[in-house]
Amino acid sequence: MRSKNRWLSRVAVIMMMVMALATTVFATGEEAEVASKFFNTPWALLPPVIAIALALITKEVYSSLFIGILAGGLMYSNFSFEGTLNHVFNDGIVGSLTDGWNVGILVFLVILGAMVSLMNRAGGSAAFGRWAEKHIKSRVGAQLASILLGCLIFIDDYFNCLTVGSVMRPVADKHKISRAKLSYIIDATAAPVCIIAPISSWAAAVSGFAEDGQGFNLFLRAIPYNFYALLTIVMMLGLVIMKVDFGPMAKHERNAIDNGDLFSGTNEYANVEDTTVSDKGIVLDLLFPVISLIICCVIGMIYTGGFFSGEDFIDAFANSDASVGLMLGSAVALVITMVYYMIRRSMKFKEMMSSIPEGFKAMVPAILILTFAWTLKAMTDSLGAKEFVAALVESATGIQFLLPVIVFAVGCVLAFATGTSWGTFGILIPIVQSALPAENPLMIVCISACMAGAVCGDHCSPISDTTIMASAGAQCNHVNHVSTQLPYAISCAVISGITYLLAGVLGMVGTPTIIALPVGIVLMLAFLLIMKRDQK
Repeated sequence: MRSKNRWLSRVAVIMMMVMALATTVFATGEEAEVASKFFNTPWALLPPVIAIALALITKEVYSSLFIGILAGGLMYSNFSFEGTLNHVFNDGIVGSLTDGWNVGILVFLVILGAMVSLMNRAGGSAAFGRWAEKHIKSRVGAQLASILLGCLIFIDDYFNCLTVGSVMRPVADKHKISRAKLSYIIDATAAPVCIIAPISSWAAAVSGFAEDGQGFNLFLRAIPYNFYALLTIVMMLGLVIMKVDFGPMAKHERNAIDNGDLFSGTNEYANVEDTTVSDKGIVLDLLFPVISLIICCVIGMIYTGGFFSGEDFIDAFANSDASVGLMLGSAVALVITMVYYMIRRSMKFKEMMSSIPEGFKAMVPAILILTFAWTLKAMTDSLGAKEFVAALVESATGIQFLLPVIVFAVGCVLAFATGTSWGTFGILIPIVQSALPAENPLMIVCISACMAGAVCGDHCSPISDTTIMASAGAQCNHVNHVSTQLPYAISCAVISGITYLLAGVLGMVGTPTIIALPVGIVLMLAFLLIMKRDQK
């Protein structure tokens, strides 16, 4: 059966590629400058749908993403061969790799990979593993420690994913926690935590998207109503403490516990050189670089926000450029780490230099997928997907009590299809502000629904950058991470949708909408109890 499914998957990929090539070869030769027939229509969402469907069917993300990109290029150019090539490569891939924000993130990834390699070679990770061996006695303790570390690193989701993964992998492996489960914990403590943390790059983004100049205040008021983020944390804690697993994740966990198979398949990171030196390292060899990285990244972000030019800390963080700040902060932290290891005599200078390309090598899968994901987003944007979704939301303002759940659902779909949270609530927040007056009790609920839907869609999407980096941080097969996380994320999304529906009804009848949050928590715990009973 497996060989048959594999054969069918390959045939599907080949057929898609042949169809795409045939379409380009026999196209009528229309110029790329002609307006796309698919602009601002439901067809604008087809490229990411193709990429996501193929990724889930074939279990191969690179070709799936590229076929989705190719489909977007064909639709944009009205099936012109020349127009497709230009749009895919010049506007898409080259455009993504020359964007300042994207380049900053890629540089940050490479530097972080180098720091992880340095920490491993210095023996910091092994020393932390030895410490954890003595102090963390159970699988539950190891998972709770991963959650705690993820919640503490709330500054930025990119930083969170890779740092938590590199620190907690040895501990998770010791207690036979599957890489899929570690990836879920990393992903669930990345965007869901950042979107409710006032001092984070996400708070800065929301502040910038708000139209009335009161973005930071709006962000603070929205935190108690960000039901998806809050319920995700409740669900994650419940899964660990109650020892509940369901769906494909249960299979991965059984393989890890019973057979010691942490990957439930092949380890695509197996060829990355193991540079761990276990006899020299101490726990400080891990903690010092991580603490330096946190401090330097915070300083880098407030520097880009004008803190050293007279702005106060909050405003500087709200106005920061996360890409530049993380890049500058990580670069300084790398230098500090190397100086520290030289003083400690943990390794020679030549060994430290050889760790840099090893760190880059470890980040290659994430960089490649990110590049394709950004390119696919560019294809979707060029087809007017944002405008199409915006019109849908604006048409729903006549049924206000349903507006929170509608905004949440639209945010989920848009973020899932495009793989971007920030772009999603960047579209929806101004629409909600213009559709509802500030004094309307549902306005702040709908603002929260924008952010919650964006995080939910981002959490579910295979082409999301944070989903990709959670896989990279845990060194887990990306498709395995997506397929095991989806049932958890969808379950939380359904309960969040019910909670937003309740909040909309409460707001219309004049009852405090915050009552919906404890109801949502009760529903989540009841769901976990049911799954626990079925697990037996």
